[in-house]
Amino acid sequence: MGFEAGTTNWNPATTGQTNSFWLPEVFSKKVQVAFRKSAVAEAICNTDYMGEISQFGDTVNIIKEPTITVEDYTRSTTSLNSTNLTDEELVLQIDQAKYFQFKVDDLEKRFSHVNWQQIASDNAAYQLKDAFDSNVITAAVAGATSNTYGTDSSPIDTGFDTSEIDPLDVLARLARLLDDQNVPEENRWVVAKPEFYEELAKTSSKLMSVDYNQGNGGLRNGLVASGELRGFKMYKSNNVPTPSGSGVTATHNVLAGHMSAVSCAQALSTVESVRDNNSFKDIVRGLLVWGRKVLRPEALALAKIKID
Repeated sequence: MGFEAGTTNWNPATTGQTNSFWLPEVFSKKVQVAFRKSAVAEAICNTDYMGEISQFGDTVNIIKEPTITVEDYTRSTTSLNSTNLTDEELVLQIDQAKYFQFKVDDLEKRFSHVNWQQIASDNAAYQLKDAFDSNVITAAVAGATSNTYGTDSSPIDTGFDTSEIDPLDVLARLARLLDDQNVPEENRWVVAKPEFYEELAKTSSKLMSVDYNQGNGGLRNGLVASGELRGFKMYKSNNVPTPSGSGVTATHNVLAGHMSAVSCAQALSTVESVRDNNSFKDIVRGLLVWGRKVLRPEALALAKIKID
């Protein structure tokens, strides 16, 4: 620290600095918040078994409804065939976990113009939720093997040229695939990346504008519109995995399904603060554990498409 050059005015600047004059800086209390992706997993999955698990490693055994064979009957039949009842099970296991941890210095807490712990905790909570969302959607895409339209190596060329398939017709085919499996029409959904909805909006100027997002034009938990299209509630998410691998020419997955198809359960969401033994800092950490399971693969339909 020293005096201003050529004056007797005290200047609390470090001696030897290129600029020896103290220049006041104003720090805004408003923090630039990073953009958030919309989370849709909880909107497309059922949480029927949430209350039956409590910690990492827990499992829920779900008994499948038996399929009874119906046979012809004629008068004077003396021998009837019986269907043996089996206790076939599906297992929902809490086997996924993510955590965060950061440190807040005592000086930062005391002298900072913003609440670093709260800001960082908010971002960490979003990162956990985004990891959960991406994991569940990826598992759902991987489990959609019963009803498919197109393949990774031979995708449906989607667009409006004479040789391309209208994106609205892609939705119609997904709906029919679910119809073939007797999947209820109520509580159907479809989730895809923004590029697919861009193509879909080109189909008709009125198609996506009617009651678009209830008139506010913004995303609400990834829901594209308050109405339904081809019987689907439409969700937009950048967490839908992109097809990849050797020989893959598909550029997008479009996943459709019913609320009963996938189940997810969060077992533990903990945030705690402890004192660091090696510094004057607080350690803030959080843990999220969850499980997800495709219970009804026949209630999922997947289109492999290519958008040029």
